[in-house]
Order: sequence, then C-alpha cells, then structure tokens
Amino acid sequence: MASTKEIRGQIKAVQNTAKITKAMEMVAASKMRKAQKRVFDARSYAEGIRQVIANLMQAHPEYKHSFFTPRENVKRIGIILVTTDKGLCGGLNTNVLRLAVKSIRAQQAEVEVINIGRRGGAFMRRFGVTVSGSVENISDSPELSDVLGAADLAIERYIDGSYDEVHLMFSEFVNTMTQKPTVMQLLPCPVNEEPSHPGYWDYLYEPDSQIVLDGLLRRYIESLVYHGALENKACEQSARMVAMKSATDNAKGMVKDLQITYNKARQAAITQELAEIVAGGAAA
Repeated sequence: MASTKEIRGQIKAVQNTAKITKAMEMVAASKMRKAQKRVFDARSYAEGIRQVIANLMQAHPEYKHSFFTPRENVKRIGIILVTTDKGLCGGLNTNVLRLAVKSIRAQQAEVEVINIGRRGGAFMRRFGVTVSGSVENISDSPELSDVLGAADLAIERYIDGSYDEVHLMFSEFVNTMTQKPTVMQLLPCPVNEEPSHPGYWDYLYEPDSQIVLDGLLRRYIESLVYHGALENKACEQSARMVAMKSATDNAKGMVKDLQITYNKARQAAITQELAEIVAGGAAA
C-alpha cells in the first residue's frame, strides 16, 4: 500500500485537475450560448436566401444554371470537411470522421478533401486522402471571411471541371447533449423548395436577372459552408462542456476513493505503531 504522503499528493493532484476541468466547463458553457445564437441567426439567413433562389427559378424557368445541372460521369468529388482545431470535446471529431471514411469508401469516384479545422486534415492525410486545401485556427466566433477560401476553392474547382460534385460534412447542433454528424450535397445545388409566393410574379433586377441569380447562388454556397462552420463551433463547445463536466465528476469520485485509501493507510500506520510500542514494552 502507498504511504500516506504519496496518497495526499495524489489527492492534491486530482483536486487541481478537477479545478481546471471545472473552469473549462464554465468557459465552454459561456461560449456555447453565444455559438447557439449565431447558429440560429445563420439558419434564418440560409432559409431566406434559399427561398429567394427558389422564387427566381420559378420566375425564370428558361434559365438553366450550371450549379443545378448534374453531371453524367462523376469522376472526382470534393468534400469540405469541418472539424475542430482543438481536442477535449469527446467523440465529436471521431463521429464526423467516421462518417467521412464511410462516405469515401462508398464512392466510386476519386475523392479530395478541403478541410476546415486541424483535426480533419491531419486524419485525412494519415488515411491517404488528398487534402487540396486547408483552413485552420478559426476563432470561436468565426466570420464568413474565415471560411471563404475553402468555399471559393470548391466552387472554382466545380466550375472548371476538377470536381463533378461537392459535399459538405460537419456536426449539426441538435441540443446540448446531441451533435449529429451530417453530410449534404452542395453542388450540383439541390434547391428545389416551393417558392414562397405561388403564382406568376417577379422581382425588379439591377442589372440583370441572370447576373443576380449567379451572384445569389455563389453566396448561397458560401453561406452553407459558413453555416456548417457555425454549427460545428456550437457542437464543439457543447461537447467540450459535457466532456469537462464528466471529467470533473470523475475527478471528484477519484478524490473520494483516494480519501478512503488514505484513511485506511493512516489507520494501518497507527495500528502498526501501537503494535510496535506494545511489543517494545513487553520485551522490556
């Protein structure tokens, strides 16, 4: 059995660890609330621009944009993979990477990855998948400009024919305890919702309806990538809060067990000292 001094040192170390994990839990909880608000705001924006595009497509059915045209032979697929830059967030990255691996193995085409977040890029390189672009060290309050490079790279490669499809993979925020790994197809764009204003009607355009639609579609793809990054940030803070709470609770349980062990060791030491005193008295 370890000495009482060693056990006291272990108790102190675990208590210090519990203080750190408790502080990290509180910080993650604060960041999570802000991240949730940004996610809900982004969802409203994405829904609004989606409805505008559906209205434009309904008003101008003669205009067939390349973003809506599926390609017959899909030879190369680009995946924008959103993960975290840091760890200590439970199985969040593991779940979305497992989905990515499953999706890549199911594809008949060649796959390239554009990663947002350090964890995904490092894993895909070890897995043997080509990483054609990388965005790392995104702040806890990401801006559109932070992920614009990844979105524009995927769009340009789709336009020039390097990619025949573009998919987005990220963790979707459901609630504090649930984060769902999600995959969606970005290009060809699957916008087929019903228009918000049925019947024949139209907007007033400046300079031209086709130019407006071209710009809107590009903004729409960029907004989906940005939305995926926001969803992933909210998931990251939620998962980290839950993981740190679990770590704190486990540390408290370890302290209780160590205190019981300490009391037993202390009692055994006292009993041994008494036995030695009695034995010494009897020998005298």
